[in-house]
Amino acid sequence: MLDLKQMNRAVIVGHKNIFEDTVDALHKANLFQIEDYNEDDSGLRIGRPFENVDEVSKKLIKIRSIANMLGIKDAAAKKQDKKALLSSLDTTLEELDAELDVKAGQKSNLEAELKELDSLKKELLPFANIPIDLDYYSGYEHLSVFAGAIKEDVESSISKITSSYESFYDAKEGTLVLFVTAEKSGEVADLLAKSGFRESRIPSGSGVPSSLLSTCESKEADLVKKIASIDAEMDSLKDKYADFIMASNEVLSIEAQKSEAPLKIATSDSTFIIDGWVPANDFAELERVVKEATNGRAFVSMQEMTKADEKIVPIEYNNSNVTAPFQEILDLYARPVYKELDPTALLFISFPLFYGMILGDIGYALILLAMAVAIKKIVSSDAVKPLMNILICCQVSTLIFGLLYGEFLGFSLASLHTEHESVSGLIPGFETIELFASPVGDEMITFPVHRTHLVMTLIIATALIGFIHINIGYLLGFINENKKHGMSAAIFEKGSWFVIEIGLLLAILGYAALSSSAIAMVGVVVFVIGVIMLLKGEGIKGPVELPSLLSNSLSYTRIIAVGLSSIYIASTVNLIAFEMIWEPGTPIGATTIFAIIVFLGGHGLNTALSIMAPGLHALRLQYVEFFGKFYEGGGRKYDPFGYIKKYTEE
Repeated sequence: MLDLKQMNRAVIVGHKNIFEDTVDALHKANLFQIEDYNEDDSGLRIGRPFENVDEVSKKLIKIRSIANMLGIKDAAAKKQDKKALLSSLDTTLEELDAELDVKAGQKSNLEAELKELDSLKKELLPFANIPIDLDYYSGYEHLSVFAGAIKEDVESSISKITSSYESFYDAKEGTLVLFVTAEKSGEVADLLAKSGFRESRIPSGSGVPSSLLSTCESKEADLVKKIASIDAEMDSLKDKYADFIMASNEVLSIEAQKSEAPLKIATSDSTFIIDGWVPANDFAELERVVKEATNGRAFVSMQEMTKADEKIVPIEYNNSNVTAPFQEILDLYARPVYKELDPTALLFISFPLFYGMILGDIGYALILLAMAVAIKKIVSSDAVKPLMNILICCQVSTLIFGLLYGEFLGFSLASLHTEHESVSGLIPGFETIELFASPVGDEMITFPVHRTHLVMTLIIATALIGFIHINIGYLLGFINENKKHGMSAAIFEKGSWFVIEIGLLLAILGYAALSSSAIAMVGVVVFVIGVIMLLKGEGIKGPVELPSLLSNSLSYTRIIAVGLSSIYIASTVNLIAFEMIWEPGTPIGATTIFAIIVFLGGHGLNTALSIMAPGLHALRLQYVEFFGKFYEGGGRKYDPFGYIKKYTEE
């Protein structure tokens, strides 16, 4: 359950005349990860791509360009027959490419016209309220024309310089058009400069700007319609050819992979040698596939794994379908190295457990569960589904703890009556049952468990859970060290922590007068022995980490702290909505609607926080407190040579 798939290093050797057959067989089998060959002094060299690589690459680039142009992405599609697809591929591809070229050209021209119109509109807009034909803005011998933006009308100042002028001022746009005799243009220019005048470019063309603007808008609307029509035609092409494009991309991608495979393989003038990895359970299948494809002319041999190989062996998980989604959490941290335990199955238990303990609310659990199921059904992405499966597991745990805590959107399901307060429950007649007194904090254990009344008890309980979780980590570390470096290293590096803990426990029991002082002394001696063992196993860094025993255990108290924060947020929303804004029994009105808005908005925000906060804190407890005790990580993913077909079939 905690072991990775065992891997074998294998070498395939054959004559060059069966090279393509061997590569084709390996690709179909999708079992063998090819190890890149690095040239050395052996006389072997990296192979050259197969002859069809250029043709395949050109077609692949073309089909991906078309897919990008039409906005076609991976989606569910009807599978295409490979032979029928290949027979029509060239013709259909050329026809589709030619048709798209025409439409893309038309759209590009229309968009260019639209851009020009937009630029012209920006130039015309300042002059929209100036009733002068654009032809009159230039072409004079004895007149100077000033056209541009100015903050205020300066006609009165100009009249002091000359009476031979004509001005038009648009206060709304701040535009001034001024005609003045050439001999006075210098003085007028100085006046305008002092008034903050900024000259504008005179639009090209002829006609009154307001009429030209109207014409531009009409042309613009027409161009937008034409572009929309082309887009609709391209959408029609997308619907018509989507299956063909995705299937063609798959077929050509497969051919490109096979054509470029020799770039990873060692070859000579007459032979090839393919080095790589295969899961141990699939080695016999690999032999069978190669033998059938080459009529027994290629040979597969298993190589003995060395210490150097263990550092580069690709890693493949060996988990059930139930626990497999939690591999995503592990991959976010690092994939295990070879001969290291895979903690995915433990994450399947502990991550939803901590998440549910933190959130523990029936209402939020049902909301998030429905959301996760809906997203899983709507979104077909292979990357999203595992995350939704994780969320579903977490909400099942949250639902269980919600029933244990008796909480629904911040409300208590059961009534609670104590000396200090009385809490009404949502379910009439459902009373809290007192079970037994807690050994700490003078608190009473009840069902349902009211977290806000058991703070000290839950702090101790979560710290104890953390202590157990951490020791499971030490146990896994012991097993890992034994597998990697032997029993002696495991005892001194990881077993020493158990000795230290036993010593501390005996010392604490002795000093707490629960046992004799002799036991306390024995505990001190055992503790010192444990520290010496740790010093031998991990060096000086081991004793330096001793305080982490306490700090890591206390870190698990965040489970109760974050959980209480969620309760108080939900309770505050309920208080504001139903006690401060609207009281039950009052007539429905504006306050009722406002209360509903506050209730939905507040719980909507808390729902979003309920995804992030419990998830992040549960994740931290795995990565920092738990993994730090045993997990190294850093393995590379097993990536077999092959392709999982989604859109084609033989």
